[in-house]
Amino acid sequence: MQNSERIEQYAVIGNPIAHSKSPFLHSAFAQQCHQSMRYGRILAPLGQFETTLREFIAQGARGANVTLPFKLDAFRLCSTLTPRAEAAGAVNTLSFENGEICGDNTDGCGLVKDIVNNAGTALKDRRILLLGAGGAARGALLPLLECGPQELVIANRSPEKAQQLAREFGSDGPIHEAGFDRLQGQFDIIINATSASISAQRPPLPDSVYRPGTLAYDMMYGEHLTPFLQHAAQQQAATRDGWGMLVEQAAESFYMWRGVRPVTTELLVREYTSAL
Repeated sequence: MQNSERIEQYAVIGNPIAHSKSPFLHSAFAQQCHQSMRYGRILAPLGQFETTLREFIAQGARGANVTLPFKLDAFRLCSTLTPRAEAAGAVNTLSFENGEICGDNTDGCGLVKDIVNNAGTALKDRRILLLGAGGAARGALLPLLECGPQELVIANRSPEKAQQLAREFGSDGPIHEAGFDRLQGQFDIIINATSASISAQRPPLPDSVYRPGTLAYDMMYGEHLTPFLQHAAQQQAATRDGWGMLVEQAAESFYMWRGVRPVTTELLVREYTSAL
Protein backbone atom coordinates (compact mmCIF):
# COMPACT_ATOMS: atom_id res chain seq x y z
CA MET A 1 0.00 0.00 0.00
CA GLN A 2 1.41 3.43 -0.95
CA ASN A 3 2.26 5.88 1.79
CA SER A 4 0.00 8.90 1.25
CA GLU A 5 1.77 11.11 3.78
CA ARG A 6 2.51 14.50 2.24
CA ILE A 7 6.14 15.53 2.39
CA GLU A 8 6.28 19.16 3.50
CA GLN A 9 8.40 21.54 1.45
CA TYR A 10 11.11 23.98 2.61
CA ALA A 11 13.98 25.70 0.82
CA VAL A 12 16.67 28.33 1.03
CA ILE A 13 16.27 31.26 -1.37
CA GLY A 14 19.15 33.42 -2.52
CA ASN A 15 21.36 34.59 -5.39
CA PRO A 16 23.82 32.92 -5.76
CA ILE A 17 22.59 29.77 -4.04
CA ALA A 18 24.46 26.72 -5.37
CA HIS A 19 27.06 27.00 -2.59
CA SER A 20 24.51 26.90 0.25
CA LYS A 21 25.02 24.18 2.88
CA SER A 22 21.50 24.60 4.27
CA PRO A 23 20.04 21.58 2.39
CA PHE A 24 22.74 19.34 3.89
CA LEU A 25 22.06 20.66 7.39
CA HIS A 26 18.28 20.39 7.25
CA SER A 27 18.37 16.94 5.65
CA ALA A 28 20.58 15.77 8.51
CA PHE A 29 18.26 17.36 11.08
CA ALA A 30 15.21 15.74 9.45
CA GLN A 31 16.84 12.31 9.50
CA GLN A 32 17.93 12.70 13.11
CA CYS A 33 14.51 13.92 14.28
CA HIS A 34 12.45 11.53 12.09
CA GLN A 35 10.71 14.35 10.26
CA SER A 36 9.07 13.92 6.85
CA MET A 37 10.16 17.00 4.90
CA ARG A 38 12.06 18.06 1.80
CA TYR A 39 14.48 20.99 1.71
CA GLY A 40 15.97 22.44 -1.47
CA ARG A 41 17.68 25.47 -3.00
CA ILE A 42 15.88 28.16 -5.00
CA LEU A 43 17.74 30.70 -7.13
CA ALA A 44 15.71 33.91 -7.19
CA PRO A 45 16.55 36.34 -10.02
CA LEU A 46 17.64 39.72 -8.73
CA GLY A 47 14.62 41.98 -8.37
CA GLN A 48 12.21 39.02 -8.37
CA PHE A 49 12.36 37.77 -4.80
CA GLU A 50 8.68 38.42 -4.09
CA THR A 51 7.53 36.61 -7.25
CA THR A 52 9.80 33.66 -6.45
CA LEU A 53 8.62 33.47 -2.86
CA ARG A 54 4.92 33.65 -3.68
CA GLU A 55 5.31 30.93 -6.30
CA PHE A 56 6.93 28.73 -3.67
CA ILE A 57 4.14 29.44 -1.19
CA ALA A 58 1.53 28.62 -3.86
CA GLN A 59 3.13 25.18 -4.21
CA GLY A 60 2.21 24.48 -0.58
CA ALA A 61 5.54 25.30 1.05
CA ARG A 62 5.64 25.55 4.83
CA GLY A 63 8.75 27.68 5.29
CA ALA A 64 11.96 29.05 3.84
CA ASN A 65 15.35 30.38 4.76
CA VAL A 66 16.53 33.55 3.06
CA THR A 67 20.14 34.40 2.33
CA LEU A 68 21.95 37.20 0.50
CA PRO A 69 20.88 39.50 -1.00
CA PHE A 70 17.20 39.12 -0.02
CA LYS A 71 17.00 39.43 3.78
CA LEU A 72 15.66 42.99 3.58
CA ASP A 73 13.15 42.03 0.88
CA ALA A 74 11.91 39.22 3.11
CA PHE A 75 11.58 41.63 6.04
CA ARG A 76 9.34 43.94 4.01
CA LEU A 77 7.06 41.10 2.86
CA CYS A 78 6.29 39.71 6.33
CA SER A 79 2.85 40.17 7.86
CA THR A 80 4.21 39.40 11.34
CA LEU A 81 7.72 39.62 12.81
CA THR A 82 9.38 38.21 15.91
CA PRO A 83 11.00 40.75 18.27
CA ARG A 84 14.48 39.67 17.21
CA ALA A 85 13.58 40.10 13.52
CA GLU A 86 12.22 43.58 14.25
CA ALA A 87 15.44 44.46 16.08
CA ALA A 88 17.61 43.07 13.28
CA GLY A 89 15.63 44.83 10.54
CA ALA A 90 16.18 41.74 8.38
CA VAL A 91 14.73 38.23 8.10
CA ASN A 92 16.42 34.91 7.38
CA THR A 93 13.60 32.52 8.37
CA LEU A 94 10.04 32.50 7.05
CA SER A 95 7.02 30.45 8.12
CA PHE A 96 3.82 30.23 6.08
CA GLU A 97 0.55 29.61 7.90
CA ASN A 98 -3.07 30.55 7.12
CA GLY A 99 -2.03 33.05 4.46
CA GLU A 100 0.42 34.80 6.81
CA ILE A 101 4.15 35.22 6.29
CA CYS A 102 5.93 35.24 9.65
CA GLY A 103 9.52 36.43 9.71
CA ASP A 104 12.29 35.65 12.18
CA ASN A 105 16.03 36.22 12.36
CA THR A 106 17.97 33.29 13.81
CA ASP A 107 21.46 34.57 12.94
CA GLY A 108 22.16 36.30 16.26
CA CYS A 109 20.73 33.39 18.21
CA GLY A 110 22.98 31.02 16.25
CA LEU A 111 26.01 33.19 17.00
CA VAL A 112 25.33 33.28 20.72
CA LYS A 113 24.70 29.53 20.95
CA ASP A 114 27.92 28.75 19.12
CA ILE A 115 29.98 31.03 21.37
CA VAL A 116 28.38 29.98 24.66
CA ASN A 117 27.47 26.31 24.12
CA ASN A 118 30.05 25.13 21.58
CA ALA A 119 33.06 27.36 22.26
CA GLY A 120 32.35 27.37 26.01
CA THR A 121 32.81 31.14 26.32
CA ALA A 122 30.52 33.09 28.61
CA LEU A 123 29.18 36.46 27.40
CA LYS A 124 27.83 37.70 30.73
CA ASP A 125 29.97 40.42 32.33
CA ARG A 126 32.46 40.32 29.45
CA ARG A 127 33.84 43.12 27.27
CA ILE A 128 32.69 42.48 23.70
CA LEU A 129 33.96 44.25 20.58
CA LEU A 130 31.70 43.97 17.52
CA LEU A 131 33.30 44.94 14.22
CA GLY A 132 30.95 46.34 11.58
CA ALA A 133 27.60 48.12 11.58
CA GLY A 134 25.80 46.43 8.67
CA GLY A 135 23.07 43.82 8.62
CA ALA A 136 25.18 41.05 10.15
CA ALA A 137 26.14 43.23 13.11
CA ARG A 138 22.61 44.50 13.54
CA GLY A 139 21.21 40.96 13.70
CA ALA A 140 23.69 40.05 16.46
CA LEU A 141 23.17 43.02 18.76
CA LEU A 142 19.99 42.12 20.64
CA PRO A 143 20.96 38.46 21.32
CA LEU A 144 24.41 39.59 22.51
CA LEU A 145 23.00 42.30 24.81
CA GLU A 146 20.45 39.87 26.24
CA CYS A 147 23.40 37.86 27.61
CA GLY A 148 24.33 40.72 29.96
CA PRO A 149 27.82 41.77 28.85
CA GLN A 150 29.78 44.28 30.90
CA GLU A 151 30.14 46.39 27.76
CA LEU A 152 29.56 46.06 24.02
CA VAL A 153 31.56 48.33 21.75
CA ILE A 154 30.80 48.75 18.03
CA ALA A 155 33.69 49.70 15.75
CA ASN A 156 33.06 50.58 12.13
CA ARG A 157 34.87 52.38 9.32
CA SER A 158 31.88 54.75 9.06
CA PRO A 159 31.38 55.93 12.66
CA GLU A 160 27.96 57.43 11.89
CA LYS A 161 26.43 53.99 11.26
CA ALA A 162 27.94 52.62 14.47
CA GLN A 163 26.67 55.63 16.42
CA GLN A 164 23.18 55.09 15.03
CA LEU A 165 23.16 51.45 16.15
CA ALA A 166 24.44 52.40 19.60
CA ARG A 167 21.55 54.87 19.94
CA GLU A 168 18.95 52.39 18.68
CA PHE A 169 20.02 49.62 21.04
CA GLY A 170 21.01 51.84 23.97
CA SER A 171 18.00 50.81 26.04
CA ASP A 172 18.87 47.10 25.65
CA GLY A 173 22.23 47.16 27.38
CA PRO A 174 25.62 48.87 27.86
CA ILE A 175 26.54 49.68 24.27
CA HIS A 176 28.55 52.47 22.65
CA GLU A 177 30.58 53.25 19.55
CA ALA A 178 34.31 53.77 19.16
CA GLY A 179 36.36 54.31 16.02
CA PHE A 180 39.11 51.81 15.24
CA ASP A 181 41.66 54.45 16.21
CA ARG A 182 39.93 55.15 19.54
CA LEU A 183 39.57 51.63 20.92
CA GLN A 184 40.82 51.39 24.50
CA GLY A 185 41.69 48.41 26.65
CA GLN A 186 41.52 44.69 25.98
CA PHE A 187 38.42 42.72 25.07
CA ASP A 188 37.29 39.25 26.08
CA ILE A 189 35.46 38.58 22.81
CA ILE A 190 36.00 40.22 19.40
CA ILE A 191 33.45 39.42 16.67
CA ASN A 192 34.06 40.27 13.03
CA ALA A 193 30.72 41.08 11.37
CA THR A 194 32.28 43.04 8.50
CA SER A 195 32.57 41.80 4.92
CA ALA A 196 36.36 42.22 4.98
CA SER A 197 37.01 38.46 4.98
CA ILE A 198 35.19 38.04 1.67
CA SER A 199 37.89 40.09 -0.03
CA ALA A 200 40.71 38.59 2.07
CA GLN A 201 41.11 41.81 4.04
CA ARG A 202 41.02 42.41 7.78
CA PRO A 203 39.61 45.27 9.84
CA PRO A 204 42.28 47.77 10.99
CA LEU A 205 42.39 46.61 14.61
CA PRO A 206 45.25 47.66 16.91
CA ASP A 207 47.08 44.76 18.57
CA SER A 208 46.32 46.30 21.96
CA VAL A 209 42.67 45.10 21.93
CA TYR A 210 43.78 41.49 22.37
CA ARG A 211 44.89 39.67 25.47
CA PRO A 212 46.06 36.04 25.60
CA GLY A 213 42.92 33.93 25.38
CA THR A 214 40.64 36.55 23.82
CA LEU A 215 38.07 34.78 21.64
CA ALA A 216 38.31 36.11 18.09
CA TYR A 217 35.19 35.08 16.14
CA ASP A 218 34.68 35.61 12.41
CA MET A 219 31.12 35.22 11.10
CA MET A 220 32.61 34.04 7.79
CA TYR A 221 33.85 30.46 7.42
CA GLY A 222 36.05 28.57 5.01
CA GLU A 223 38.79 25.98 4.70
CA HIS A 224 41.46 28.32 6.05
CA LEU A 225 41.70 31.01 8.70
CA THR A 226 40.55 34.40 7.47
CA PRO A 227 43.04 37.32 7.63
CA PHE A 228 41.21 38.56 10.76
CA LEU A 229 41.66 35.20 12.50
CA GLN A 230 45.27 34.85 11.30
CA HIS A 231 46.10 38.19 12.89
CA ALA A 232 44.22 37.30 16.06
CA ALA A 233 46.14 34.02 16.38
CA GLN A 234 49.39 35.97 16.18
CA GLN A 235 48.17 37.89 19.25
CA GLN A 236 47.64 34.60 21.12
CA ALA A 237 43.86 34.79 20.81
CA ALA A 238 41.62 31.76 20.52
CA THR A 239 40.02 31.66 17.05
CA ARG A 240 36.68 30.41 15.76
CA ASP A 241 34.96 30.90 12.41
CA GLY A 242 31.26 31.10 11.59
CA TRP A 243 30.56 27.46 10.70
CA GLY A 244 29.04 26.80 14.12
CA MET A 245 26.88 29.91 13.78
CA LEU A 246 25.55 28.58 10.46
CA VAL A 247 24.73 25.21 12.02
CA GLU A 248 23.05 26.72 15.09
CA GLN A 249 20.96 29.25 13.17
CA ALA A 250 19.76 26.41 10.93
CA ALA A 251 18.86 24.33 14.00
CA GLU A 252 16.84 27.25 15.37
CA SER A 253 14.95 27.56 12.07
CA PHE A 254 14.27 23.81 12.11
CA TYR A 255 12.91 24.05 15.65
CA MET A 256 10.61 26.91 14.65
CA TRP A 257 9.17 24.90 11.78
CA ARG A 258 9.03 21.40 13.23
CA GLY A 259 8.79 21.91 17.00
CA VAL A 260 11.76 19.57 17.54
CA ARG A 261 15.21 20.82 18.48
CA PRO A 262 17.97 18.85 16.73
CA VAL A 263 21.30 17.99 18.32
CA THR A 264 24.03 19.87 16.45
CA THR A 265 27.14 18.14 17.84
CA GLU A 266 27.97 15.96 14.83
CA LEU A 267 27.31 18.70 12.31
CA LEU A 268 29.87 20.95 13.95
CA VAL A 269 32.55 18.55 12.71
CA ARG A 270 33.48 19.51 9.14
CA GLU A 271 34.50 15.97 8.14
CA TYR A 272 31.02 14.69 9.00
CA THR A 273 29.31 17.45 7.05
CA SER A 274 31.44 16.99 3.93
CA ALA A 275 30.30 13.37 3.77
CA LEU A 276 26.60 14.28 3.61
